[in-house]
Amino acid sequence: MAGGFAVTSAAEGNYNGNITWFVILSCLMAAMGGVIFGYDIGISGGVTSMDSFLKRFFHEVYIKMNEDTKISNYCKFDSQLLTSFTSSLYIAGLFASFCASFVTRVFGRKPSMLIGGAAFLAGSALGGAAANVFMLILGRALLGVGVGFANQSVPLYLSEMAPPRYRGAFNNGFQFSLGIGALSANLINYGTQKIKGGWGWRVSLAMGAVPASILTLGALFLPETPNSLIQSHNGPEKAKSMLQLVRGTPSIQAELDDLVKANLNIQAIRQPFRTITQEKYRPQLVMAIAIPFFQQVTGINVIGFYAPVLFRAIGLGESASLMSAVVTGVIGCSSTFISMLIVDKLGRRTLFLVGGIQMLVSQVMVGGIMAAKLGDHGGLSKGYAYVVLLSICIYVAGFGWSWGPLGWLVPSEIYPLEIRSAGQSITVAVSFVFTIAVAQTSLAMLCHLKSGIFFFFGGWVAVMTAFVYLLLPETKNIPIEQMDRVWREHWFWKRIVDQENETTREI
Repeated sequence: MAGGFAVTSAAEGNYNGNITWFVILSCLMAAMGGVIFGYDIGISGGVTSMDSFLKRFFHEVYIKMNEDTKISNYCKFDSQLLTSFTSSLYIAGLFASFCASFVTRVFGRKPSMLIGGAAFLAGSALGGAAANVFMLILGRALLGVGVGFANQSVPLYLSEMAPPRYRGAFNNGFQFSLGIGALSANLINYGTQKIKGGWGWRVSLAMGAVPASILTLGALFLPETPNSLIQSHNGPEKAKSMLQLVRGTPSIQAELDDLVKANLNIQAIRQPFRTITQEKYRPQLVMAIAIPFFQQVTGINVIGFYAPVLFRAIGLGESASLMSAVVTGVIGCSSTFISMLIVDKLGRRTLFLVGGIQMLVSQVMVGGIMAAKLGDHGGLSKGYAYVVLLSICIYVAGFGWSWGPLGWLVPSEIYPLEIRSAGQSITVAVSFVFTIAVAQTSLAMLCHLKSGIFFFFGGWVAVMTAFVYLLLPETKNIPIEQMDRVWREHWFWKRIVDQENETTREI
């Protein structure tokens, strides 16, 4: 995530202000950054299951799907070119995120959102007009640039504009907007697949220009966050005026003082990436790497990228597979919305543990049915196919209220100010790296592991659930400036943190 800061205080209960319409409208506009990411996830999986798209760009896969009766059900979509189409976006996004971090820190959140929207708009146009695979993948790369910039700036913008006591719900709203984007893409794919003439995929790809246009135009009119105004040396008076506007009250001095103090602390740290490697920050460094890694190996991207492909592999038709993806999209959005409502009441650990168990059980069910009933040829009976669909819906719901939103929320709240920019940057980079790895290998894994791919990801879900139970402390209702106490009180991490503190005192 971009270098920046989002501050709460030990006395944040004394902060004045509530959610104003100004904040709501600004955040709704900025949330288009989540929508474009979700839209792309849904679109890429849908168009790669359309016969007209495969026949034009991935003819080898089309032959496997429709004419080769000897090839295994699990291997029909195994194509490095096809996976390159999917993963090219995330490769571009990885590199763009480093540039976006600099832009967001130096020039502000608005310019980063503007660049992200414009790049996604160009990528959508190029994809919709693609005449060959080169144009298609170049368009994907531009989409990746857009996603990279949006993923850096939008969560930070939402966090900084939201009143401190509602920050958790606003952060989860980014994942909710991502789900809205994916659901919209699934609905559009279901409609465009029925267009006669075989050009419906062009509409699906080009329609990404709609949320991209809203984000691009909206970024021109969005206000800059008070945090960014102070960080860019515009002076506290301009930040004070903006803070009064977004909080709806003139009494904002306590929060403004914290923002000014936070900016001074940030300027004192010259090498945050070296600082985060110190032993006293070991818990945060472990979480910065482990949480985004675990989020990607839940297996959710196999569902997100390739749900229609998977449903076709188990015997559902082209139209039925796209409608099944719509159903899972609705479930995902609904469960993420529920998470927004209960995350600050039940806590992060409870949702992680319940969601993990739910995902593990459903993955074992899917893997078991496919191992027992789906061979290399033929398909599942309708009854078993819908049991698989139901199990996947249960899995998506579990992810939607646990690792989906919390995989971004928890890292954003555990870093002390002096390492926050470095910690968030590591989190985003690790997420992109393993998204690329999963996207590039998933179809080959499906071919070689067959139903075992669900047991593979189920094993990782078991590991991450145990990790949360043993090593992740509860962070709800704890101000960020006091977050270091959860590590000092934790049965495992206190030995590392206390040892570092004792060493520091001796010196």
